[in-house]
Amino acid sequence: MLYNPLSGRRHGRRVNDVESAQAVLRAGGVEATSAATAGPGDAAEQVKQAIRDGCDTVFACGGDGTVHDVVQGLIGSDTALGIIPLGTANSLANDLGLPLSPMSSAQAALSAKPRRVAVGRIAYQDFEGEQRARYFTVTAGVGVDAHLFYKLNPMAKRHLGMAAYYAKATRLWLTHKMEKFVIEMEGEPSRSVEVSQLLAVRIRHFGGMLRELAPGASLDRDDLRLVLFHTRNRAAYLGYVLRGLLGANWQIPGIELVHAERVNCRSRVESSRIFVEADGELLGTLPAEISVVTDALTILVPAV
Repeated sequence: MLYNPLSGRRHGRRVNDVESAQAVLRAGGVEATSAATAGPGDAAEQVKQAIRDGCDTVFACGGDGTVHDVVQGLIGSDTALGIIPLGTANSLANDLGLPLSPMSSAQAALSAKPRRVAVGRIAYQDFEGEQRARYFTVTAGVGVDAHLFYKLNPMAKRHLGMAAYYAKATRLWLTHKMEKFVIEMEGEPSRSVEVSQLLAVRIRHFGGMLRELAPGASLDRDDLRLVLFHTRNRAAYLGYVLRGLLGANWQIPGIELVHAERVNCRSRVESSRIFVEADGELLGTLPAEISVVTDALTILVPAV
């Protein structure tokens, strides 16, 4: 059971939450131990060590950021991912239908079923100019949403939670220059278009106010649901978000949803600095390639 002691709005209660969940697992006959993550770059190695030690499941105790870090060490192994949702955003937990309390989610894990799923992969350029790659289970973004994570004050996120995201997003809609970039999608047929924002989504239900960000996305599929913003119109951006908030089926002019297995992204101008993110974690800049890795991860899913 890995947890980040500093993340999320409940970080002051994080150890107690993890211990409560651990007690439930132990009462159910599971041999469970817990450890704090040493840092984002170290979580994957901690997971790999747990696998070498014979663990059949690694629990990510936190939000989407903690899940993201743990997943990096699980890809390609038979060891399952369990989730104890303790974060500001718990999108993957919501999509899986997990209870959002530590003890209830641990209880659900005792009767959960393993499901093998595909994951997204994004190759990108980090801020030192090196080529890197990360796996994601929720979404990857290029453009204004990644710029949001670049600009967001981590302390504001910690103290205000999602309110910090909404406030910063509103300001960005009003002020940020939405620069277009080129994407090349592989499929039948292949396409090359210019967009001001790209989202590559893997899950259907984000939970909370956002609900369904990209209708048609699903962990059961072996592809990405792409949301293409062909427009720079700020009203279109706002309309698309409101569609998700209200659970409506509006068609927003200039915004297109398509399925694809791979998409390449590059700047139109070499000097441009367009950011990329995955699962809410700022990664680096373009150029980037987003693809799908099939049969990559086992997740514990609550029994219906």
